[in-house]
Amino acid sequence: MADTAIDHVSHSYDEANKAQKNVFDLESFVGDLNVEEDACSDDISLEGLQQELEECKDDDVVANILSKGVKLREYTKGVENNLRQVELDSIQAEIGSISADIKVLQEKSMDMGLKLKNRKVAESKLAKFVEEIIVPPRMIDIIVDGEVNDEYLRTLEILSKKLMVVEVDPVIKNSKALKDVQPELEKLRQKAVSKVFDFIVQKLHALRKPKTNIQILQQSVLLKYKYVISFLKDHSKEVYNEVRTAYIDTMNKVLSAHFRAYIQALEKLQLDIATSSDLIGVEARSSGLFLRGREPLKNRSAVFALGDRIKILKEIDEPALIPHIAEASSIKYPYEVLFRSLHKLLMDTATSEYKFCDVFFGEESMFHEIFAGPFAVIDEHFNSILPNSYDAIGLMLMILIIHLHQLIMSRRRIPCLDSYLDKVNIALWPRFKMVFDMHLSSLRNANVKTLWEDDVHPHYVMRRYAEFTASLMHLNVEYGEGQLDLNLERLRMAIDDLLIKLAKTFAKSKSQTVFLINNYDMTISVLKEVGPEGGKILVHFEDLLKSNTALFVEELLAEHFSELIKFVKTRGSEDLSSNPDRPITVAEIQPLVKDFASRWKAAIELMHKDVITSFSNFLCGMEILRAALTQLLLYYTRLTDCIKRIVGGSALNKDLVSISSIMYEIRKFSRTF
Repeated sequence: MADTAIDHVSHSYDEANKAQKNVFDLESFVGDLNVEEDACSDDISLEGLQQELEECKDDDVVANILSKGVKLREYTKGVENNLRQVELDSIQAEIGSISADIKVLQEKSMDMGLKLKNRKVAESKLAKFVEEIIVPPRMIDIIVDGEVNDEYLRTLEILSKKLMVVEVDPVIKNSKALKDVQPELEKLRQKAVSKVFDFIVQKLHALRKPKTNIQILQQSVLLKYKYVISFLKDHSKEVYNEVRTAYIDTMNKVLSAHFRAYIQALEKLQLDIATSSDLIGVEARSSGLFLRGREPLKNRSAVFALGDRIKILKEIDEPALIPHIAEASSIKYPYEVLFRSLHKLLMDTATSEYKFCDVFFGEESMFHEIFAGPFAVIDEHFNSILPNSYDAIGLMLMILIIHLHQLIMSRRRIPCLDSYLDKVNIALWPRFKMVFDMHLSSLRNANVKTLWEDDVHPHYVMRRYAEFTASLMHLNVEYGEGQLDLNLERLRMAIDDLLIKLAKTFAKSKSQTVFLINNYDMTISVLKEVGPEGGKILVHFEDLLKSNTALFVEELLAEHFSELIKFVKTRGSEDLSSNPDRPITVAEIQPLVKDFASRWKAAIELMHKDVITSFSNFLCGMEILRAALTQLLLYYTRLTDCIKRIVGGSALNKDLVSISSIMYEIRKFSRTF
C-alpha cells in the first residue's frame, strides 16, 4: 500500500513537470520573438522559427493558451501555484496513508517478536523439562554398574537433582512424561541407596581394625564421600539413620576401647604421693602395719611442697604422654601429670570428632551419643581415683588443669566438652576441701607431747605448714579463688595455736622465744619464695617475728647485763629533782660502770656464740645480734647520760667505755653478714 501511494505521487509530479516544461518552452519562444523584433535592426536571423511554430501548434495546452489570448507569464505563474497546491495536497494525503500503514506494520512486527520470544521461552522450558526428566543411558550405567568414585558422586548429584525436581516442580509432577520416567528414576534411587549404603558401611568397618589411625581415615577417606551422606539424608531417611546409628555404634566402641587401654597404660606410670595419714599435724615417726617400707613422712616433702610440679601448668597444651615410651624409661609421674595427659587426649579426640560430625553428617549433636561410652570409661577411672586421693596440692593442680583446658576449648570454639569439664571441676573442689579439712583437723587435734622435740630449730610440722600454704598460695595467684584464701586463714590460726603449745613445752622462756623466732623466720622465708602474693599471712608472721625478736633481745641482754638494764629502766629515767630523798649517787652507779668495763667485750662474744647456736638462719641470727648490740648501746648511753647529771659523776669517767668503742665492736660483728 505504501508503495502504491509513492508511485501515485511520483506520477503526479511527472505530469505537472511536463505541463510546466511546455509552458516554459512556449514562454521562451515568445520571448525569443520579442527579442527578434527588438533586434531586427541588428539583422537577427529568423531561421528555424517556422519549424518551432509548427511543432507547438499541435500542443493542446499551447493552443488553448493562444486561443484565449492569455499572457504566457501569468499563465506560467498560475500553473506553478496549482502545481504546488497539488503537490502539497498529494503529499499530505499520502503521508497520512503511509503513517497508518507504518503503524500497522509496527504492530505486526511487535506481534511477531512476542510470538518469537514466547516460542524461545517455550523451547527453553521444554529443553529444561526434557533435561530434568530424561534419564540418559550413561547415568543408568554409572549408577547401576559403576564404582563409587568421583564420577559416581557427580552422577549421584545429578540424580539427586532430578529426584528433587520431580518432587517439587508441579509442572513435571503433573506431566504425562513423568509416568514413563518415574519408575526408572525410582529404580535408580533404590539402586544408588543400596550401593552407597554398602560402600559407607564397608568404610565404617575399617575404623574397627586395630591400630587404625581414625582421624587420618576420616579426613582422607570418609570426607571425600560426604555427599553420599547428603544423598541418603535427602532420598532415604531410613537408610541414613542406619548409617548414622552404625557410625555412632562403631565410634562409641572404638573410642571407648581406645581410652580404656590408654588409662590402663597410664595407671602403670602413677607415682603415689600421699595417703590418708600424710597430714601436716601427723607425727613424723608414725608407723604401723600399712606404713612399713614406705619413705618416712618427714622426708616426703612432695606431699606439702609444690616444687617442680608447677611445671605441668606451663606444659598444659603439650602432646599427651605415650605410655609405652614412659614405661620403657621407668619414669613415674604424680597423678596430675597423668590427669593432664588423659584430658589432653580427650580434648584433641573430641575436637576432631566434633568437627568431623559437623562436616560429614551435619549433626553436632551426634558427638554426645558417640562419646557416651568414652565419658563412661573416664568417669569410671576418675571415680576410682578421686576417693583415694589425699594429695591436696595434686588436687589443686588438677583444678587448675581443668580451668586451663576450658580456656583452650573456648579458644578452639569447640563447646562439646563444656558440661563434662564442669562436672569434673565440680567433683574436684569438694574432694580438695575434704583433704584440706583433714590437714586443718590434724593441726587442731595434734598431740603436742608426741610432736614435741627438744630442739629450738624449726619444727617439721611448721615447715610442712609453710610449704603447704606457699604452694596453695602460688597456685591461687592466677585462679583467684576467694574461698581458698579463707581456708588458708583458718589453717594459719590453727598452726599459730599449735606452735604456741609446742613452744610452751620448753622449760626456759628464752628457748620458747628462740623456737618461735626460728619457726616464724623459716615460714617467712618459704612464703617469700611465692613472691608478693604472701599477703596478710606473710604480714602476720612478720609481725610475730618482730615482736618475738624484741622479746629475745631483752632476754639475751638480761642474761649478761641485768643490773645495768634494771638500773636504766628504774632509776636512770628518773628526774633528779623528783626524788630528793633518794638521790642517785656515785657509789650506786660505780659498781655497774666497773662491771660493764671489765666484761662487756666478753659478754658480747658470748652473745654472739649464743645467737650462732640458737638460730638456724645465720642472717636472721646476725640481725638479732645487731639488734641486741644496738639496744645495749642504747642502755649504756642512757647510763652515761645519767652519770652526767649526778653530783660527782665526773669521777666515773675514767671507768666509762667510750661510745665509739662500743660502736666499733658493733660494726665488727656487722661485717660478718
